[in-house]
Amino acid sequence: MKTVADYNFSGKRALVRVDFNVPLNEKFQVTDTTRILAVKPTIDKIIKDGGSVVIMTHLGRPKGEKNSKYSLAHIVKEVESGLGYPVHFVADSIGEEVEKLANDLKPGEILLLENLRFYSQEEKGDREFAEKLSRLGEVYVNDAFGTAHRAHASTAVIAEFFPSTKFFGLLMASELDAIDKVLGSGERPVTAIIGGSKVSSKITIIENMLEAIDNLIIGGGMAFTFIRALGGSIGDSIVEEDKMDLALDILNKAKAKNVEVLLPVDVIVADRFANDAETQTVDIYEIPEGWMGLDAGPRTRALFHDAIMNSRTLLWNGPVGVFEMPTFAEGTVSVGNSIAEATNLGAFSLVGGGDSVAFVKQNGYEDKVSYVSTGGGAMLESLEGIELPGVAAINN
Repeated sequence: MKTVADYNFSGKRALVRVDFNVPLNEKFQVTDTTRILAVKPTIDKIIKDGGSVVIMTHLGRPKGEKNSKYSLAHIVKEVESGLGYPVHFVADSIGEEVEKLANDLKPGEILLLENLRFYSQEEKGDREFAEKLSRLGEVYVNDAFGTAHRAHASTAVIAEFFPSTKFFGLLMASELDAIDKVLGSGERPVTAIIGGSKVSSKITIIENMLEAIDNLIIGGGMAFTFIRALGGSIGDSIVEEDKMDLALDILNKAKAKNVEVLLPVDVIVADRFANDAETQTVDIYEIPEGWMGLDAGPRTRALFHDAIMNSRTLLWNGPVGVFEMPTFAEGTVSVGNSIAEATNLGAFSLVGGGDSVAFVKQNGYEDKVSYVSTGGGAMLESLEGIELPGVAAINN
């Protein structure tokens, strides 16, 4: 894996693709700087070598048109604060003015380009647009794991213009290394905790991971499709009726590969989907009509805890209950606590996927797990065994 650590940027201008698609409030203030802070090690390496940096990224979905709502002018101060360097901003991403500003950069200086998606050619993977961007740097660095699954001009096509000077940033490298630990190089036993509402959205991930894991914990709403397929009564719980055969197929494939599958054994049920609903704890195979399962029960939490504590490598993707409602958050909190405890004792833990990451951040687990992925879709496609366009462009 070629990373910025393998290159001396002294006197060189690095064109760095980052993922600063950060959330903004109604006042256009950045509400989460995680993605900005995540690329600081890469920028530090280039600057300390004596290089200069041209940063390119997208923000939101302006659909190929200039729109002040999505201008990167809103985030310049946060980028300066997060990276720890002054940042010049230019209100375009290609053209003579931009090229001149880039060429005039002195060692240690940073130029932030305007939103790449103000040009429709970016998302179309237009080669001519990529060539124009390539004029802005002498070295290309991709540190945008969050968009590595997109074959866009700045994430994949542009690399061909840097045949011998293209590198992964340190964030990209750490993301890929974390995924590799789960899928192959990590210490065993390996346990995947897969939650969320739908089997259909996780099927490819589960099938690909069966080659690499020892235990598969299935929680959240998707568990009810498995329970129903096994003959259980699930009341009014969420279910994918057309995916029950698929659920049974997963169980059979897991058995054939000696992967132990742990399904919930009890569940907190409610008479309606509300935080103040009436609740009771029942066997997951015997949920009464009119009641829906919304969280893992105490016996399930203990079952999951034991499996997690006996693991050396852990992947967590998806909550095991409706954690957004405090009444039904205990199962997901329990999983978080178990993973934190196992990590403290030396296990490697990777957390990825929107809801899991949101939970980890909201509840202060970021420093209690080994790695929190910055790229939801990109991480999931990597786990599915897909070579990401942004990764292939550097490797090939």
